Amino acid sequence: MATGKYYEGVGRRKSAVARVRLFAGSGAFTVNEKPMGEYFPELNLSNHASSPLKATQNEARFTITVLVKGGGPVGQSEAVSLGLARALLAADATFKSPLRKAGLLTRDMREKERKKPGLKKARKAKQYTKR
Repeated sequence: MATGKYYEGVGRRKSAVARVRLFAGSGAFTVNEKPMGEYFPELNLSNHASSPLKATQNEARFTITVLVKGGGPVGQSEAVSLGLARALLAADATFKSPLRKAGLLTRDMREKERKKPGLKKARKAKQYTKR
């Protein structure tokens, strides 16, 4: 694990929370102490998680460690993306424009709606019969 000065960002999506730390280094990317390709085996999830690096052309400048909890794979990859964008912004304020243009600094606040009493799901009710 990398040590020394780092920049931190927290990303959330649905019920997933990701704590991202950026260290000056070689470009290694670990998620929950596994390489990112192993933790997010689907290519689109790992691409989405590392999209802030591509938007700022910093694929090999930082060593990244992530602790992510809760949610499923899609929510976790989106939480990592937001946390990484916030950590990059803390590292260098000039990254704000490319990150904002790519839509990587906006938190997606949509969450699962709670189930209501008397209904089968959040909004699904029993079928109404008139006669």
